[in-house]
Amino acid sequence: MRRGIVVSILLVLVLAGAAVADEATTNWQALILEDFDDPDSRWIVSGGRFLAREDGEHDYDYPFDYQIVPDVWPEAMGRPDSDSPGVLGVQASFTRRGYNYLEFIPVEAEDDEDGNPVPRGIPIPGRPVTIDVWAWGSNYSYYLEAQFRDYRGVVHAVKIDDLGFGGWKNIEARIPNYIPRAMRFVPQRRSLELVKIVLWTRPEEAVNGFHFYLDQIKVLTDMFETPFDGEGLADPDFVQQTWNIEPRQ
Repeated sequence: MRRGIVVSILLVLVLAGAAVADEATTNWQALILEDFDDPDSRWIVSGGRFLAREDGEHDYDYPFDYQIVPDVWPEAMGRPDSDSPGVLGVQASFTRRGYNYLEFIPVEAEDDEDGNPVPRGIPIPGRPVTIDVWAWGSNYSYYLEAQFRDYRGVVHAVKIDDLGFGGWKNIEARIPNYIPRAMRFVPQRRSLELVKIVLWTRPEEAVNGFHFYLDQIKVLTDMFETPFDGEGLADPDFVQQTWNIEPRQ
């Protein structure tokens, strides 16, 4: 009897250890979401109501404009392995101080039937824990944030870092745990999408003209998923083909 109790205790400890080990299993991968080196990748930049736009009536020193600037990259990052390296650059000013903003938005290759850009979220594989970008600052007291959409359609804003520095710098932020990336139902993992990057000005800072450049948006994500018997039945392609519905991501 005593021997049976000891064996039972050992079995419980072994199983508990296995469960803990499974929970601790990770497969960390650094994935580049955008490097602005692909000519087919399309982004737009838009701004708030006080953005200084050319309208034929005003003559601004820094009229709003943006473009993919070719043959430019952060030297600390090293030359990209691409035939067409580039960064996303913007020139802007605002007509008054305040919490003004510029939004860097990925869009579809084709406009809608009215000729308007169609925003596209960039799916993030796995369970991302950090996001980092290369940003070129000109020492203004501005800051950068990322906006993510979860599987419920809720958009979350995450501050990346301040831009009070000169030149290129790799800045990073942790994605808070309150942003859901999993649920208890199979399949448990739920994808996040990067919706946009936003540059904010502060009320005490000058806004009468600046340039900003953005490169290589990257995430650190855990790609591990606990295997189970029949996991193929939860595969999105299988669900789509079998039930003719769009599976939840």
